[in-house]
Amino acid sequence: MVKTSHIFLSISSIMVKEIQTKAEYEEALASNDIVVIDFSATWCGPCKMIGPKFEAMSQEAEFSKIKCFKVDVDEVSELSEDCNVVSLPTFIVFKAGKEANRMIGASESKLRVTLTKALE
Repeated sequence: MVKTSHIFLSISSIMVKEIQTKAEYEEALASNDIVVIDFSATWCGPCKMIGPKFEAMSQEAEFSKIKCFKVDVDEVSELSEDCNVVSLPTFIVFKAGKEANRMIGASESKLRVTLTKALE
């Protein structure tokens, strides 16, 4: 038998919240100092690869000051157009409601660097 320890977290700290409307997007930016949004699509292979890694990073203590969200570009195309998303996946960092950085692609190491820079 393997001995394990259990850590209980609230659902909100586990999940990267999906933004489904422009109003939710505006609320996310207005309510949080640092926001990172993963713009992706269900049909995108690289998005499927990096999505769980983004989810895992969002739970790491070092990134606890970052609020992480995702947007399905097919479901909320207005947002991807407003944010000039032309490649998937695209991760956009917002500070105080303004775009501060963006990363295009599915590199786990580059995503970690992007999240680390978001805290500076």
